[in-house]
Amino acid sequence: MASELPLPSFAAIVVAAGKGLRVGGEVPKQFRNWRGKPLLRHSVEALLDGGADPLVVVIGADARSDAETALKGIGGVRFVTGGASRQDSVRNGLQSLADDAPARVLIHDAARPDLPRAVIARLLAALAAHPGAIPVLPVVDSIAIAGEQGIMTGKAARETLRRVQTPQAFRFADILAAHQAWQGASDAGDDAQVLMASSGSAALVDGDERLKKITFAEDLVESRPTPVFRVGQGYDVHRLEPGEELWLCGVQIPHDKGLSGHSDADVALHAITDAVLGAIGAGDIGTHFPPSDPQWRGARSGRFLEHAVGLARAAGYGIANIDLTLICEAPKIGPHRPAMRAEVARITGLDESAVSIKATTTERLGFTGRGEGIAAQAIIALILA
Repeated sequence: MASELPLPSFAAIVVAAGKGLRVGGEVPKQFRNWRGKPLLRHSVEALLDGGADPLVVVIGADARSDAETALKGIGGVRFVTGGASRQDSVRNGLQSLADDAPARVLIHDAARPDLPRAVIARLLAALAAHPGAIPVLPVVDSIAIAGEQGIMTGKAARETLRRVQTPQAFRFADILAAHQAWQGASDAGDDAQVLMASSGSAALVDGDERLKKITFAEDLVESRPTPVFRVGQGYDVHRLEPGEELWLCGVQIPHDKGLSGHSDADVALHAITDAVLGAIGAGDIGTHFPPSDPQWRGARSGRFLEHAVGLARAAGYGIANIDLTLICEAPKIGPHRPAMRAEVARITGLDESAVSIKATTTERLGFTGRGEGIAAQAIIALILA
């Protein structure tokens, strides 16, 4: 999005070496689908979008094929084999980064797929003053201390307790040294405890309820978005002016007038973009690319549509089909329809058979009939990927 600032550089480790037995089934949970794609893929995409470089995925010894399938098409990911415990797996991941040590590293569990960028930003900001930082949430329920035979023996002060999430962020040198020096008899539980055992400290930053850990089979079912289909519609208008270029569906059309607007004013792509955004409830094109922002002056509208398609995919949806109607007296759309169809299909990743482009006139009525502008109306269907 235009308003997002770049984050400080960081590496990331996604721990995906566990068996995930509590979720049931023969396939480890990190490779099971959630919102249309594997749990692991959600975490990896979120970290890469935040700027993680390099990104290491720690996997089980026999899980390479499953991991590659889950991350098909994603570049820049290193696979490292894990160990007998989570801590061993993290240590392996850290040591794989040591030859070209980053300044900062985020360590994340694949079982927490919904990772907001804002949490990443808060963690990285905290590392300016602390060797470690972890996202936490308050405890809102009363806490009972259980004794033998299920008898309550006391209560804990919830005001001092926090629910811990991942990713956890660290200065790389500190967390690597802490893991190498760990002398605990059992697994540490999380990496902040390893850092504390090595005399380090971890700042607490606000977590997010979206970072819920997928643990049981019902978590996968309850998280599945409904409905399976979504429909969106978009409508846009731009004025025709002498001296402007005319772009429709990403194709430049020869004409004595062009469309006027802050970007390239491609009324067709704007309508399709708004339809995609509307289908996932993500506002409109002006929300994501405000005309007041000078960086979008003259920008190709294909970038806007690519952004909207990316948001739909992140929500677990793919585009099923696009139906676009252009409303104008001139130019004639028919001769350019094949090129326009091909370009819309390229931008959205669809087969051309799923892209319909039609044109109509208003029988010389209204502003389009007088040749003052062009209107476009788009309807799209999304389907759970």
